This record gives sequence, C-alpha cells and structure tokens, in this order.
Amino acid sequence: MKVFNKAQIIASFNPELAINRLEQGFIAYSEGKVQVPPVQGFAFAQANGDCCVKSAYIEGSPTFTVKLSTGFYDNPSKGLPSNDGLMLVLSALTGQPLALLQDQGWLTGMRTALAGRIAARLLAPARVKAIGILGTGMQAQMQLEQLRAVTDCRQLFVWGRNASGLATYAAFARNLGYHVHSTQDAAELAAAANLIVCTTPSRQPLLRSDWIQPGTHITAVGADAPGKQELDPALVASADRIIVDSIAQCSQYGEVACALSSGQINTDQLIELGALLAGRAKGREHDGQITLADLTGVAVQDAQIASCALAALNACD
Repeated sequence: MKVFNKAQIIASFNPELAINRLEQGFIAYSEGKVQVPPVQGFAFAQANGDCCVKSAYIEGSPTFTVKLSTGFYDNPSKGLPSNDGLMLVLSALTGQPLALLQDQGWLTGMRTALAGRIAARLLAPARVKAIGILGTGMQAQMQLEQLRAVTDCRQLFVWGRNASGLATYAAFARNLGYHVHSTQDAAELAAAANLIVCTTPSRQPLLRSDWIQPGTHITAVGADAPGKQELDPALVASADRIIVDSIAQCSQYGEVACALSSGQINTDQLIELGALLAGRAKGREHDGQITLADLTGVAVQDAQIASCALAALNACD
C-alpha cells in the first residue's frame, strides 16, 4: 500500500479534472449507480468536536474509498487546525488497500469547495453584485478561491464571530484581489450580497428569511451533521429552487432537514444536484428567484476526489 502526505497530494492535484469527476459522481449517485453505506457520526461535546466516517463505491469503478474526517472547532485556540482526516483507497477487485491519502482533511475541504463552485455555476444570478461568506475558517477560504472561476465579482462581505478571525480572513481575501468589508452583523451581509456561502459549524440559524434579497443564491455547506444549522427554516421554505446533494441525507440533517421537520417544505420540492447536472431538472430560471444549495457532503464525492488524486499521484510516482 502506498502512503501519500498532504504536500504530495496538493502538489499533484488538478482541480479541473476533479470538477469533472465530481460532476460524474453526482450524476451517478442520482441515477442509483453508487453504493453509499450510512454515515457513521461521532459527537464530542466536551471538546466541541465531531467526526464522520463515509464510504462509497461507484458501479464499475476499480476502487472504493473509506474516508474519515474530523472537526474540532476549538483547535485554533490551541494552535491546531480545526479539520483533519484521511482517505483509504481500496481495490474493488481484490479488496486490497491501494493507498492511504494522509491529506489532513484537505481533500474533504477541496471536494466541498468544488461542489460549492459547481452549485454557484449552475445557480448564481447572472450579475453577482457582492459575494457574502459566513465563516472565516479553511472552508471559507477554499470556497472563495473556487468562486473566482465562476464570477468576476470581487466585492466581498465576510461575517465572523471574532475580530481576529475576520482580520486574518480579510488579509487572505485581499491577497486574492477582493475588496473586503468585514462584519459581525449577518443582516448587513445579506443586504449587500446576492451570492452567499455559509461555512460555519453553527447550531442555530445565522440568516433569516426577511434579510435575503430577491435573486440571491445561497450555498450552505456548514450543516454537515445532526444538530448543525445556519439558516432559518423559513428561509429554506422561501427558496424557489432547493438543490441538495442527496435527498436521503439532507432529509436527515442539514438545512433542509430542519425545514422538513417543521413542516415548512416537503421532499417533492427537493432536486438533487446530480439530476440538475444531467439536465433532468430545472435550476434557476430568472434572476428574481431565490435559490438554495444544501450540501451535506456525500461519500461519492470522497470516492471521486480520492481516485482523481491517486491517479495524479501515481502519474508523478
């Protein structure tokens, strides 16, 4: 079994190839061609942390992937990153482990950011007047990096809970060429931005329905485990299009689950991203619509990004 570290993975990674693999994976998932066992989830309340174990196999693929991802949200105060993890790629022909990708959570972060890029490409309004990012961590950085390929807009509003995190993120964004306005008022961000990405581990709503402008697109990636929530359920219910990575998974947790459990939406309103990519469903039809992508992270993304990374690593080996 080969072992690759984070630096090797990043050095050989091709995001454009990964985008293509992820899109194929979403389509295969929505067509029922992927085995995705139930997610294993752990919560560590005393440490403000969580862990998930996800695995997937795409029909006909020579490999399958098991991924472990952790989020311990007090780690920055200890000088440690919030996220960590690894991926194990195994042969679907012999069952032998082929490679251990010791990515420290980077591949999970990247596949999430690339899914956000796909959602924004499909659903963002034609004219983005300002981007809004909720959160200042690694995923907030990765999402912003990937949005550069989707829109020329460089006006940014960023929301965070503390001044030091906002200052660090603002410096990062300015280095990417963005004009940055930092705020600790989410309503101010919502009033200014019509492309919003939510990336926090919040357990209570940060955005309310009456703050959102007509025509806004929201990508929500933070609520990836039970108990997490960034959007008021009334906001989810107000969306003209609700796109999910997995109807089954988003019905269990995430923004959509909260709105379903409160009876404000029903599953008939949900459209899987794979169906949208395959042209079997409609996304945004005009710039007055509010669109929402609730991305809880599906294991097929891990299988696809791991196989993509491994192919690039083997080519360099």
